[in-house]
Amino acid sequence: MKQQAFELQHRALWQNVEECLLKPAQADNSKLLAGHYLLLCQQLALAKERQYEPALVDRLNKLVMQLYRELYRYRSESRLNIYAFLRRGFPLAIYRHRFYILAALLIFLLPALVGGAWIYLDEEAVYSVMDGSQVRQVEQMYDPEARKLGREREAETDIYMFGFYIKNNISVAFRCFAGGLLLGLGTLLVLLFNGLFLGSVAGHLTRLDYVDTFYPFVIGHGAFELTAIIFSGATGLRLGYAILNPGPYSRRESLRMAGREVIPMLYGIVLMLIIAAFLEAFWSSSASLPIAVKYSVGAFFWALVLLYSFSGKRHESR
Repeated sequence: MKQQAFELQHRALWQNVEECLLKPAQADNSKLLAGHYLLLCQQLALAKERQYEPALVDRLNKLVMQLYRELYRYRSESRLNIYAFLRRGFPLAIYRHRFYILAALLIFLLPALVGGAWIYLDEEAVYSVMDGSQVRQVEQMYDPEARKLGREREAETDIYMFGFYIKNNISVAFRCFAGGLLLGLGTLLVLLFNGLFLGSVAGHLTRLDYVDTFYPFVIGHGAFELTAIIFSGATGLRLGYAILNPGPYSRRESLRMAGREVIPMLYGIVLMLIIAAFLEAFWSSSASLPIAVKYSVGAFFWALVLLYSFSGKRHESR
């Protein structure tokens, strides 16, 4: 191919890349540049092989180098700039998955409310959800006479429990997420069971008048833990929907695209669960803190999480 025809064929692409390089770094812009990078490398190699004019080779070489630096800078910033992720990336991902989050919330909340009311009104109903040993364990965990609230310590350190809570919380979140691969049915069951179990515990302990131990315990870390579980359920529902309704794509491609969409959610979920585990181990379990303080701090955490979760809309158009 002669140089003139070569330039005519690819000129629009080169101009497009040059215009993109002049714009501020954006996720969509960087994806476009990444898609063109290999094409430009190939075209540069062809220009050198066919011994086109040095001016053209120099132009393509500069484009390739500029594009490489831009992509490298964007990827470095994306990986290292935690502030940018927390400020924009995570809340934007929450906003974009708001309908899945609403569905997950309803699937979790309705069994919790129904189960809690049922067990509060019927003394024997708790044994339909939990066996006798589980009921006794729950009662011991929130006994007003307990020195430490929550799970019984297997080691006399809050650090041990911090690790235990991280493992437990992330395992639940992972089951919510991975359950989406079963057409969303796995996610549905995990949300239903956990909602029913939590509601049952709340109803049973309320009936026993353990209100001053149970609710001050859960209100603090619950803002992060329960919200993260709902978000995990939303990611699982998103995967399930991608399989059930792939649209114009194959199911494999649709699932791959959905997986890429929920990655920012997963990063944020893990961070929320770590915060929840820290609070549960070092703050919620303390029996010496005044109840009013726990309720006040817990209300602050809930307000913080909700305001943050609703902040993503303002980033959508940027």
